[in-house]
Amino acid sequence: MPFERATARHPLAVRRVHVHAVRDLTPTVRRVTFRDGSPDLPPLATMVADGPEDHVKVFFPDPVTGELHAPSITADGGLQRAVGGVSISRDYTVRSLRPGDEVGDDGVETPGYVLDVDVLLHGDEGPASAWAARASAGDELAIAGPRGSVLAPDGIARLVVVADETALPAAARWVAAVGPDVPVTAILDVADESVEPYGAELGHASIEWLYREDGPGQVLDAVRSLGPLAPEDVVFAAGEATTLVPVRAYLRHEAGARADQLSVSGYWKRGVVNLDHHEPLDPSDPD
Repeated sequence: MPFERATARHPLAVRRVHVHAVRDLTPTVRRVTFRDGSPDLPPLATMVADGPEDHVKVFFPDPVTGELHAPSITADGGLQRAVGGVSISRDYTVRSLRPGDEVGDDGVETPGYVLDVDVLLHGDEGPASAWAARASAGDELAIAGPRGSVLAPDGIARLVVVADETALPAAARWVAAVGPDVPVTAILDVADESVEPYGAELGHASIEWLYREDGPGQVLDAVRSLGPLAPEDVVFAAGEATTLVPVRAYLRHEAGARADQLSVSGYWKRGVVNLDHHEPLDPSDPD
C-alpha cells in the first residue's frame, strides 16, 4: 500500500531573530541558536516545523554595509523582498525548535522559544558561510517560513538515509521522526573523518561513512549494495544534485522503489549559485 504523508500549510511570517549561542559540532558544521529579536513581529513560539525537511529562508546582512534588509509579507500572503537594498537569502533546515526560557539582566526568566540551525562552513565562498564563521551573540538576521510541513509517513519498516554535509540536519530529523524502533541505515558522503562527530545527531542509525577524497561513484555503489527495497522501506536522500541523479534513477528503475517511498532533493549543485531545491532533481525523468 502506498505511503501517505500528512501535509500542512502555514501562514507565511517574517521574524527577526538574534544569535543566542554558537557551537561547533565539527570543524565545518556550526550550530547557531537564535532567539526572538523583535517584539513587533511574530515570535518563534508561533512557528510550526513538524516535518523532518521543514526549512526557513534566512536573510543575511549586506556583506559590505552590514545592513539587514528584511522582507515583508504582501497583502495576499506572499513574500516581498526589501526594495532599495541588498537582499541575500539561503534556505536552511530547522534543526530544532524548542522551548527555552531567557534570563534577563535582572535575573527574571521570560518564557520563549529557541531555533537551532546548523550551517556548513566552507570559508568565504558563500554569504551564509562567511556570516556564520563570524557570528556572535546579538547578531541579527531575518527568517521567513516554514511555508508548510510534510510529515514522515507511518508504517515504515526501514529508513535509508543518503546525505552529504548540507543534508545532515534533515537526516537527523528523519531519524528522530521515525523513532527508535525503526531500523535506519545512513550513507553519509562527507569530506573526511572530521565530520564524523555529527553522527551522534543521528541517534540509533547505522552509519556508513564515505569520504569524497576517496573518489566519485561511492554513493551509488553504497546504495546498490543495499539491494532491492522492501515495500515498506523509505529513502531520504539529499545533497549535491548531480551526485543524486543516478542514485534516484537506480532506486526508481532498478531497485523497484515506488515514488512514494522516496524523498530525493538536490540541496546544491556544483557551479550553480543558490539552487532551487524545490525543482525536480532530474527534469528529464520526473515522477
